[in-house]
Amino acid sequence: MKQEQYNISGMSCAACSSSVQRVVSRLDGVESCEVNLITGKMTVNFDETKTGEPDFIRVVEKAGFGIEADKPKPQEAKEKKEKSGTAPLIISAVLSAVLLYISMGQMLTDNLPVPFFMNMHSSPWGFALTQLLLCIPVLFLGKKFFTSGIPLLFKGHPNMDSLVAVGAGASFIYSVVMTYMIPYNAHAVHNLYYESVAVVITLVALGKYMEKRSMKKTALAVKKLMELSPDTALVLRDGKEYTVPTAEVGVGETLIIKAGAKIPLDGIVTSGESSADEAMLTGESMPVPKAVGSEVIGGSINLNGVIYVKVTRVGGDTALSKIIKFVEDAQNKKAPISKTADKVAGVFVPAVILIALLSAVAWLIAGKDISFALRLFTSVLVIACPCALGLATPTAVMVGTGLGASNGILIRNGEILEITHKVKAVIFDKTGTVTVGKPVVTDIISDNERFLLGTAAAVEALSDHPLAKAVTEYAEKNGIAIKSRPENTENISGKGIRANIEGKEILIGSLSLLKEKGIDTLEYENIAEKLSSEGKSLIFTAVNKKAIGIIAVADSLKETSTEAFLRLQKLGVKTVLLSGDNKACAEYIGKSLNADEIYSEVLPEQKALIVGKLRKKYGTVMMVGDGINDAPALTEADIGCAVASGSDIAIESADIVLMKSDPNDIPRAIRLSRLTITNIKENLFWAFCYNTVCIPIAAGLLYAFGGPLLSPMLAGLAMSLSSVFVVGNALRLRGKKL
Repeated sequence: MKQEQYNISGMSCAACSSSVQRVVSRLDGVESCEVNLITGKMTVNFDETKTGEPDFIRVVEKAGFGIEADKPKPQEAKEKKEKSGTAPLIISAVLSAVLLYISMGQMLTDNLPVPFFMNMHSSPWGFALTQLLLCIPVLFLGKKFFTSGIPLLFKGHPNMDSLVAVGAGASFIYSVVMTYMIPYNAHAVHNLYYESVAVVITLVALGKYMEKRSMKKTALAVKKLMELSPDTALVLRDGKEYTVPTAEVGVGETLIIKAGAKIPLDGIVTSGESSADEAMLTGESMPVPKAVGSEVIGGSINLNGVIYVKVTRVGGDTALSKIIKFVEDAQNKKAPISKTADKVAGVFVPAVILIALLSAVAWLIAGKDISFALRLFTSVLVIACPCALGLATPTAVMVGTGLGASNGILIRNGEILEITHKVKAVIFDKTGTVTVGKPVVTDIISDNERFLLGTAAAVEALSDHPLAKAVTEYAEKNGIAIKSRPENTENISGKGIRANIEGKEILIGSLSLLKEKGIDTLEYENIAEKLSSEGKSLIFTAVNKKAIGIIAVADSLKETSTEAFLRLQKLGVKTVLLSGDNKACAEYIGKSLNADEIYSEVLPEQKALIVGKLRKKYGTVMMVGDGINDAPALTEADIGCAVASGSDIAIESADIVLMKSDPNDIPRAIRLSRLTITNIKENLFWAFCYNTVCIPIAAGLLYAFGGPLLSPMLAGLAMSLSSVFVVGNALRLRGKKL
C-alpha cells in the first residue's frame, strides 16, 4: 500500500469534500481516502498495482474539481498575499441596499423619494431597467456561484453554490423576461425579483468570505510551530565556534547554548549547569534544572548559564517535529461536518427541477398553451428558490457567533458552533487554563511570618527564578520592604542559596539542603509532607543554623475554575483534567475541581492519544488548552478551545478562543451552541414546511380543483416572506443570556 497527498481546488463546502472523497473511494485498489476542506488536501492510501495518480485526476476532474500532487513549493513563491475580497462584498452590499430601497420601498409607500425615471407608477420601464442595471454587477461579482454550482449540478454533485445558482438564476431570468414585457403589459412591473437575487447572492457570499478567513487562520498553526526552532545553531567543531544552519547539524555534534537562547535540537548536556523553560512542550510551569547528563528539548529556552549539548535527534525525530506532525495529522483526519442544507442539496435541487418540468409538461398535455406552462414552470422554480433553506443555517450561525463574540467567545466557523452542542466530555489542560499559570505564594509556616518573608525576599531578590520572583512579589504586596542587602552569596546548584545578612548566615532552599548542612527540620517535616502532597514547591529558610519556617509556592486555581466544572456537570458533560505536571500536583488540583478523570505527567504526543481514547469512550470531546504543547490535542479533539492569554499557536490550532481566559466561558459556549442548533432546527423545519406546502400550489394543484393559480409575483412574495421569517427567528438569539 502507498500513501500520497493531493491539493484539491474548487471546494467550497462540506458537500464538495464528500463528493471528492466518494468518487476516489470507489476506485478499485483505494483502501482509504480522506479529504480535508480546511487544508484543501486529499490523503489516499492505495494499491499502486491497481490504481494511481492518472485515475485520481480523471475521477476528480470529472466530478468538477481541480487536482494536483502536493509538492513542496519554492521558498520565494510560498508567501503570496491574496486579495482580501472585501471590495466586491462592499459593492454588492451597497447595490443590494439601493435595490431594496427602490423596489420594496415603493411597494410599501407611494410617496418614496426617488428620481422620476425610477418611479414604479409613472415610469415602470425605467423602474425595471434601473433594477436590472443594479443587479447585473452583483451577479457578476457573484459569478462563482454559477460557474461552480451549475456544472456541479449537471455532473451530479450539487452543493450550496448549485442551490443559489438555480434559485437566483431562475428569479433573474424571469425578471428579465418581465422587464421586456412591461411596454406591452404594465402589470408585468409587479413580477420583478431583482432585489431577491442581489440580497441572496450578497448574504451567501458574506458567509463564504468569513468561512475562508477562518480556514486560513487555522492553517497558520503548523507554520508557527515550524518557526519555533531557530534557523541557526552555534556548533563547536575542532575547538572553534561556528554558526551554521540548524538543518546542517548532525547527531553527535556539540552545541553551545548561551543564556536566553533557544535550544535548536534535542540532546544531552555534556558541560555546564542551567535551567530551561519547557512549558511550551511539557506543560510544566516551573523551569527545569539542567546539569551534566540532563536531556534538553529542541525549541525550549535556556534561562541561565551557558551549557554544552551533544545532539541526539535531528530532523523529523525531534520532539518539536513530532508535535508538528501530530498537528498536521490531526488536521487531515478532521473532516468538517456537512451542513444540513448541503446534505439535502443532492436531492432537493434535482427534485425541484423535475417537479417544475413535470408540472409544465402535465399542463401542456392538459391542453394549456406554452406561456401558461412556462408561467407555472417559473413559479415552481421561484417559490422553490432555496433562499429560506439556504439562509436557515448561516443566519442562525452568524447571529450565534456574534452573540458569542459579544461575550468574549470567538468561534472559528459555523460548523464548530453547530457541533459543540454534542460535546459529551471537556478535557482541560491544567497550567494556564484552570490555573493562573504562574507560581504564587500559597502558605507561610513560621512563628514569625514577617521576619521569614523579609529574610527570604532579601536573598531571593538576587535571583530571576520564578519561585524567587513569587516570594519577592508576595513580600512587596504585603508591604515588607527589603532593608538589608545580602553579602557573600553562594548559589548551591539545584538546591538553594547561602548568604550573609547583617552578620547572620542565611540558608534558603530545599529540605535536603538544610539536612545536608546539619540543620534540624523535624518540627516542619509533617506539614512539609502535607504541602508537598498538594503539589506545592517548598522553600525552607534557616538563620544561623536554625530552621525558621517554610514558604509554599504553587500555581493557584483561577477564581472561576470550580464554578465552570460544576456548570459543565450540570449540563451533563464529563470533566477531565490533563497535565504535564507531577501526579501529586495534578491529583490535588483535580480533586479540588471535582474532575471526573485526572491524567498527570502527560507528554505532548500522549495528550493527543488520550484525547482520541476519550473520544472513543464518551463521543464528541472538547479540548481546552493554552500552550504549544496543547496544539496536537486541540486539533485532535472534535473541538479545540484555547484561552487568549496562551500561546499564538494554541490559539491558531483552536476552533474556539476564550478572549477573557475564563473557564466559565466553556459551559457558556456549549449553551450557545445548544441555543443555536435549536434555532437552526426551527428554521429548517419552517423552510421545509414552506417548500412542502408551496411547491404543489405553484405547480397548479389548487387550480386543477377549481382554486386559484399562484402567480410568479405571489410566489416571489411568499419566497421573500419565508426568508424574512427565517432571519427574524435567527435574530431572536441575540436576546438570549448565556
